Amino acid sequence: MGEPVINVRDLKKHYADIKAVDGITFDVEKGAMFSLLGPNGAGKTTTVEILEGLRDPTSGEARVLGVDVRTDYRKIRDRVGILPQDFEPFDRLQPREAVAYWAQLFDRTMTKKEIDDILRTVGLTDRAETLAMNLSGGEKRRLGIAMSLVGRPALVFLDEPTTGLDPGARRELWALIRQLKKEGTTILLTTHYLDEAEQLADDVAIMNHGKIVARGSPAELIAQYGQGHSIVLAGAGEDGLKAVRARGVTAELQGVDVVVQVPLASDMRRMLEKLASIDTPLNEIYTRRASLEDVFLNLVGARMQEGVLAT
Repeated sequence: MGEPVINVRDLKKHYADIKAVDGITFDVEKGAMFSLLGPNGAGKTTTVEILEGLRDPTSGEARVLGVDVRTDYRKIRDRVGILPQDFEPFDRLQPREAVAYWAQLFDRTMTKKEIDDILRTVGLTDRAETLAMNLSGGEKRRLGIAMSLVGRPALVFLDEPTTGLDPGARRELWALIRQLKKEGTTILLTTHYLDEAEQLADDVAIMNHGKIVARGSPAELIAQYGQGHSIVLAGAGEDGLKAVRARGVTAELQGVDVVVQVPLASDMRRMLEKLASIDTPLNEIYTRRASLEDVFLNLVGARMQEGVLAT
């Protein structure tokens, strides 16, 4: 196996009263989709900005494509693509013009075919001559990814690429990101969407308060920190919770749903029969497997909603 595309060792970024990044270590292999997952303020964006050569670390080592980002980032600038958090395109440029202009900023000249190929890759061919101000939120993010692909970089940083998008636009962007990975691009994705990391990433590092609290593939994290399967009594509410607990079953209330954890698959049928016999009003009863949401709750002790911890 060759040298990792990204190599981070004991990386720290401290301010006067904040440890934004507090001693994290990880590698990203060539062709991988690596995700930094965590709430707002966890240190994800600070980490990425160090790797992009935009911030100096307090201490530790950060190497990208074999070079020290503190001293030699200029050597790899044209091999790295970046979609920053809260990206906004040039409103009065068309996508075709924006990609060409972006290339010129990096001393590149692109042919019409090269620009067309990038716009085709991100699904903006039919919107190539529409002013960016008239693009939808999802289309603007696609344009941002198109600009990050100028020069066909070996590594792309996507910092919260789907924040604020509706579910349909998010899934369309997921399909694009999967295609980039399929073509061999190494991707570092930061996100606070648990389902996004579970769906897209080969490797996930969960961050909280500047530290990596767990690391592994989604399947590995779920197997290690999840709680097997659960049974959901949808809409059962407080009365349902009391009725379930009265039967000696451990349960919790999530919104208006009563949730019972079943760590062993062999116990599922028996528990379903027991819960089905309880006389309490509910909308439906169903099972679900553990997810990264369960992993995050177990590790951090709180759920995450739109990037904010909610106990």
